[in-house]
Amino acid sequence: MFESPLRRGGLWVNPDSPAARQAHERQERGKNGDAALIRRIARQPVAEWLGPAPPRERVRHITESATRTGSTPVLVAYHIPYRDCGRYSAGGARNPAAYRRWIEQITLGIGGREAIVVLEPDAVAQLVDGCVPGRLRTARLALLRDAVAMFAALPHVRVYVDAGNPGWIKSPHRLVKPLREAGIEQADGFALNVSNFQPTRLAERYGHRLSAALDRAHFVIDTSRNGKGPLRARGAARHGIRARDSWCNPPGRALGEPPSTNTGDPLVDAYLWIKRPGESDGTCNGGPPAGRWWTEYALDLARNAHHRH
Repeated sequence: MFESPLRRGGLWVNPDSPAARQAHERQERGKNGDAALIRRIARQPVAEWLGPAPPRERVRHITESATRTGSTPVLVAYHIPYRDCGRYSAGGARNPAAYRRWIEQITLGIGGREAIVVLEPDAVAQLVDGCVPGRLRTARLALLRDAVAMFAALPHVRVYVDAGNPGWIKSPHRLVKPLREAGIEQADGFALNVSNFQPTRLAERYGHRLSAALDRAHFVIDTSRNGKGPLRARGAARHGIRARDSWCNPPGRALGEPPSTNTGDPLVDAYLWIKRPGESDGTCNGGPPAGRWWTEYALDLARNAHHRH
């Protein structure tokens, strides 16, 4: 049974997040309306993404800060070799040995403190959709398996292996074998909808089908930007967006359900804001480079939200 961090001290909110800084800056300039909208993001617990920078001290700082407030941070490990198949978020460790050292640094930064870790968005689904060359398959699965084992060895860490989203790999059964090979049995479950826009209920149904094939594995869902679902083909055409790019900074989207471990579903451990709302998906549809803060997009997400944040 998932022990809810919200029953203790909640999920960690970074007081110095890009959203918090931007809200303060807008307030200072007298743009009170903008500041209020951005605070809808800034006051929520949002995941911290770990990339190429040496992670140990940053992770230590995050987990120590969370410990002081009795809360639990959400970390995203995103540095697998041949990351994002060389697309908008290209990068990753230069070889398997470097990646294992990088994961070890994260574990040393966490130590005996609490954390929720989402492991390598897209890494498994990109094996299934074929963009990762076959020659890299065995090595990638071994790296994921080793990473799961290293996180699972920590006393207060919950690790979820990313499993894409329902709009990408249509049949969840195609994910079963690679998730098993990636060490899902040692993990606490899988993650769905990371950086995507699929409706929560659709993700839940998809997750239940995948869970049933994985011995009732639990899962978490990214609800950060799914308040209005994905951009449909007609909407994409209206904005002059190619269908294949409709996932990348689509206009008119909205914040989704606030992070919570009270999901009402025994298999869904949490709704999390894994993608950081307001940060770009990449240099597409008018956006800055991937991961860069984009105020106009953040304002649009908050303005369109139906949920109270």
